[in-house]
Amino acid sequence: MFKNHNCCHHDQSHSPSNTTAIYTCPMHPEIRQVGPGSCPKCGMALEALVAESEDLAELNNMKKRFFTATLFTVPLFIISMGDLLPGRPISGLMSPTFKIWSEFFLATPVCLWSAWPFFVKGLDSIKRKSLNMFTLIGLGVSVSYIYSVVATLFPDLFPSSFRGMDGHVAVYYEAAGVIVTLILLGQVLELKARNQTGEAIKKLLGLAAKSARKILDDGTEVDIPLDQVEVGDKLRVRPGEKVPVDGVVLEGKSSVDESMITGEPIPVTKADGDKVVGATINETGALVMKAEKVGSETLLSRIIHMVAEAQRSKAPIQKLADTVAGIFVPVVIGISIITFIVWAVWGPEPAFSFAVINTVSVLIIACPCALGLATPMSIMVATGRGALQGILFRDAESIEVLRKIDTLVVDKTGTLTLGKPKLVTVKPEVKFSDVEFLAYVASLEQGSEHPLAQAIVDGAKEKGVNLNEIKNFESITGKGVKGQIKGKDIALGNKALMIDLGISFENSLEVAETYRSEGQTIMFVAINGSFAGLIGVADPIKESTPSAIKKLHAEGIKIIMLTGDSKTTAEAVAKKLGIDDVIAEVLPQDKVDVVTRFQNEGSMVAMAGDGINDAPALAKAHVGIAMGTGTDVAMESAGVTLVKGDLSGIAKARNISRATMNNIKQNLFFAFFYNAVGIPIAAGILYPVFGLLLSPMIAAAAMSFSSVSVIGNALRLKK
Repeated sequence: MFKNHNCCHHDQSHSPSNTTAIYTCPMHPEIRQVGPGSCPKCGMALEALVAESEDLAELNNMKKRFFTATLFTVPLFIISMGDLLPGRPISGLMSPTFKIWSEFFLATPVCLWSAWPFFVKGLDSIKRKSLNMFTLIGLGVSVSYIYSVVATLFPDLFPSSFRGMDGHVAVYYEAAGVIVTLILLGQVLELKARNQTGEAIKKLLGLAAKSARKILDDGTEVDIPLDQVEVGDKLRVRPGEKVPVDGVVLEGKSSVDESMITGEPIPVTKADGDKVVGATINETGALVMKAEKVGSETLLSRIIHMVAEAQRSKAPIQKLADTVAGIFVPVVIGISIITFIVWAVWGPEPAFSFAVINTVSVLIIACPCALGLATPMSIMVATGRGALQGILFRDAESIEVLRKIDTLVVDKTGTLTLGKPKLVTVKPEVKFSDVEFLAYVASLEQGSEHPLAQAIVDGAKEKGVNLNEIKNFESITGKGVKGQIKGKDIALGNKALMIDLGISFENSLEVAETYRSEGQTIMFVAINGSFAGLIGVADPIKESTPSAIKKLHAEGIKIIMLTGDSKTTAEAVAKKLGIDDVIAEVLPQDKVDVVTRFQNEGSMVAMAGDGINDAPALAKAHVGIAMGTGTDVAMESAGVTLVKGDLSGIAKARNISRATMNNIKQNLFFAFFYNAVGIPIAAGILYPVFGLLLSPMIAAAAMSFSSVSVIGNALRLKK
């Protein structure tokens, strides 16, 4: 099962209660499999897509190999370099032959056991024709070690020019041993640093409740594990407990801390009929709730899933790094061959020894791990940081593009406004009383799921109006609804619907415009083919909207309101908020056309919305921004989700975007600059002028440091 590395099983990867771990590569997120292993492309250790607990297996393995290598390499280095120490203490203790054999016995466990994973991964890369950093490490270590073993066991194979003043062929066990030890040190530091990038997901996982208190049919209560909660279960949430799953309150009243979702410290009062979200904290009273979303469907699980997917996605800028890395290793191997030939033919004596040393230095210093880590490490840290601020990036491309946005198209209802409209105007024709008129309208709107319809129904109930049964209900997209109530044909909607039905309503237009100028959404009502009156609903503007728009204007972003509401109502709202432009009376299917028009004019467009009708436009925009308080379809279509449903999150998201891209560019510069400078020096370009050569040991230290420095720079984004 799962023999294909590219398999992807989302369902099993993001539930807090999940026990089947999907593993993926930070450098190649398309690689996925069940259980740990190594990436077939770059050889790096795979990581759990959602780390439910700290996975230390690979880190502990590398630590054991590093400590073993250190134990043997320290005396190996002292013996090898003893003649360079003051007083040359080793010379009097060991003969040249004994010294060489001592180095052989000390280097062998380092090069054969500690370095074994490097050889396996290097050989695997050759088999798969996907050369990577382990190809270079394996070649560098094996060349220096095998050359030294041959020189130790069969010294007569070498000409006299290879021998030193003591008559022995020079060996490079210390180079191989120190290279392995330093690279293992780099791997240990890198794995520890990579573990830190998953802290955001671990924090999110830690928010989930561990169990739930289920109320059985006979009224008894029992505690059950969270993964056993089913949709429809009645659950009791006592004071101080976490709400186990998403659902609705059936009984009780309490204050609930929803800061996990909204970021606001002020508790929210919950009573019968109110929605509650899993992992929020019930503070004061007891609640009885019905489970509506469990397992992977809860908001917390979806947030964890989105963060995990975003962390493993590729930004477009990484294509540059991938392209370079793809040709880099073969080029480096070519450079190492040229280096060997040049030093072996034209180098000073012992030329062959110089050729081996410099070839090994080139192979080791050129390992492209820093180049491969430059982008994914920054993306992982940035998405985690965003999640903790209530900003969910669906993929790395959204992070990269968001900072370039110059035009923001926003839906009105639920985005600029609360999305909780209230009935404020009931104006029937004289032949109908307010109660009779409202009874017809509210009864019709029972069949609609539109927020304005719900506002009318709620308003009627508050006024004590009795609702009647509806027959032949029909919703006409972008225009309104119609049906039969108590044998009468009722229609409610905008001007387009009235025109389609041949209803004369011109005498009411002036009154309707007056209400619209106050920010109300006005709907026309017809009964039995004749105009019957007006219904007005107002949706309050979110408190945070004015300041959010000021921030976005300060960043030079043009803001356009796109709404199906009337032009007068939309302009009244736009005037209050200082919005640049208004496009009103737009049908849902036309929102995509508006976004496309701005894109064709050369604008970088972000679309912010919360409804199902916004989903196509969210998907079409360069970056779609969904309100977390909106529909699931909108969230799935958008590149960014603001959990709090607050436009001020866009400014925060742009700050993260800018910081992340600057960080990635710094990392890529470090990686490119390091290799551009390091490879020529390792090849010996400074030797003719300055007499300087780069030891393979220093090359190994520099290579390890470059990877760790890239990760360290990425971790700065946490702050």
